[in-house]
Amino acid sequence: MKSNRRDFLKSASILAASGLIAGKTSIAGAREIASPKAVKNFGLQIYSLGREFMTDVPGGLKKVAEMGYATIELAGVRDGKAYGMELKEFRKAAEDVGLKITSSHVNPPVNEYKADNRAQITEYWKKTVADHVTLGCKYLIQPGLPQTRSVEEVKYVCEVFNEAGQISKAAGVQWGYHNHDFEYAYVTEGGTQAIFGRRGVPRGAKTIYDLFLENTDPALVVFENDVYWTVMGQHDPLEYILGHKDRIRLLHIKDKEVLGQSGMMNFENIFKAAYSTGIQDFFVELEGFSGGQFVGVKGCADYLLNAPFVK
Repeated sequence: MKSNRRDFLKSASILAASGLIAGKTSIAGAREIASPKAVKNFGLQIYSLGREFMTDVPGGLKKVAEMGYATIELAGVRDGKAYGMELKEFRKAAEDVGLKITSSHVNPPVNEYKADNRAQITEYWKKTVADHVTLGCKYLIQPGLPQTRSVEEVKYVCEVFNEAGQISKAAGVQWGYHNHDFEYAYVTEGGTQAIFGRRGVPRGAKTIYDLFLENTDPALVVFENDVYWTVMGQHDPLEYILGHKDRIRLLHIKDKEVLGQSGMMNFENIFKAAYSTGIQDFFVELEGFSGGQFVGVKGCADYLLNAPFVK
């Protein structure tokens, strides 16, 4: 499984055919020409800041706004608080520096969906949706994949997703799902495990992601496509963005580390495709950076501020 991933990423011909090769951009160079007055519409997944953010939450929000981010996506709302602050207090702190809380990542407290915990999941979404109404969120996104070893399990998960979407819709919040690479594994009817990779996939198998798209209600469930994890899952993000215009409504803009440094992501093609389908919400996510999270997040903002293809 790991070998297949390495082979895929090493194959420049495959990546080029999918429009995924791009030249590197210097972080230092981007900073030198970045305009602090530049205004573009992109956001930051606050998870990118790691523990550094918790040392001074209001100060961290101010830094994010000063970097050029217009919106934020949360990943730390639990027990009625966001990053240790009361929800209204956190919302005010963000709005005071000009940041709009557009989206939030949350997961139910169970990783296997069954009839005997369905009520628990339902109650979780009712409480969580109410909290995010307080925060003023437009989207509520689940980023964690429940246990999905067969087509049957995936379809049951989709039932739960649709219910979560209905609860959210009733409160005026759009529910959605965010992928990693795992969702591009294949499953079969009656299967006992998901299969990752292109080799040895049984006839008739489908990816978990495709089954999610097919078995969730478009009126209730949208998708936030993480373009980097889609590539790591051996698929082309352009294929999904252009092929599912009514379903993929947000993007995670992500690279191996700082945007534009790996040479494996063609963000110009990704943004052009996104704009053509009406996508308006983009969130940078940085998993880890040895130079410090705030430094890495600044490098990502500079890249986007200086990219002529980003509006």
